[in-house]
Amino acid sequence: MNCGYRNRFAVLPLLASCSILGLLLCSDAASDEKDAAFSKTVHTFKTVEQLKLQADVYRHEDAANRPVVVWLHGGALIMGSREGVPQILLELAKQRRFVVVSLDYRLAPEAKLPDIIEDLADGLNWVRRSGPELFRADCSRLVVAGASAGGYLALMSGIAIDPPPTAIVSYWGFGDIDGDWTTQPSEAYRKGKLIEEDVAWSGVGQQVLTGTNQENGAGRATFFLYLKQTGRWVDVLTGLEPKQDRDKLTPFCPIRNVSPKFPPTLFLHGTADRDVPVEQSRSMARELERHGVAHELITIEGGGHSLWGGDRQLIDQAFQRSMEYISERLTP
Repeated sequence: MNCGYRNRFAVLPLLASCSILGLLLCSDAASDEKDAAFSKTVHTFKTVEQLKLQADVYRHEDAANRPVVVWLHGGALIMGSREGVPQILLELAKQRRFVVVSLDYRLAPEAKLPDIIEDLADGLNWVRRSGPELFRADCSRLVVAGASAGGYLALMSGIAIDPPPTAIVSYWGFGDIDGDWTTQPSEAYRKGKLIEEDVAWSGVGQQVLTGTNQENGAGRATFFLYLKQTGRWVDVLTGLEPKQDRDKLTPFCPIRNVSPKFPPTLFLHGTADRDVPVEQSRSMARELERHGVAHELITIEGGGHSLWGGDRQLIDQAFQRSMEYISERLTP
């Protein structure tokens, strides 16, 4: 893998090997702080039992109200950080003078999925409520984007807030959480060393986190591998049994909540993704089609999670199309 590719689209995968996760944890976002005309401010949008949930806001230092892109990081809802903002998105914001807001959310397993979705809704409502005064946001034009688990959360934003966003961009995200792809042991991950349960749980559970780093990331990556090997991601994430409690999980599955009010959506996905099957984006696209919702689906033949392994030229074109899509949706 070419680490230089990170400069184009630095993202945290939802379900990825430790090596890929380590490669992609780094972000070029900090370099933008050197540009006085385009800077980052940090705001606390919510406090839960003394835990601050924060938002990084990137924008030009001018007085105009600007359209907003909200970024949601990936990492299986277990790992990741709001600091992992794609560099290509920051470059777009610089060129088009958009505002980028990257949100925290509490991480599993210490927090459960309802807590995470609550954080998503609270963060987006905070952007709309406080953004115009705090960082001169024009919240009438709001795109929500994310990769992997962040792509899932972006899709959840279509049903979690009212009114929904102007548009959504889902990079290799998913529309259901209780299919066989999450509830059955992954044969691909069972080819390696099997993680013992006590070893897996030793790396988590100490405290609720809103982001991971080099110190705590390794243990959580091991925990994730255990969940993939055992098919336990959903019950650990929710405390529910996927087959018996399907109705209780429905509110957390965008594909089972699509209506004609769902926002226009762009999907990007690799056809060889072993972590989030491409069928997750294809089935969401079909459901949007059934309800008459505008959408685009871009697939990269042979691309794995984060599109690794696909044709580099096609990947670049897909990422560029996603930036054009955001611009189109945010431009009057």
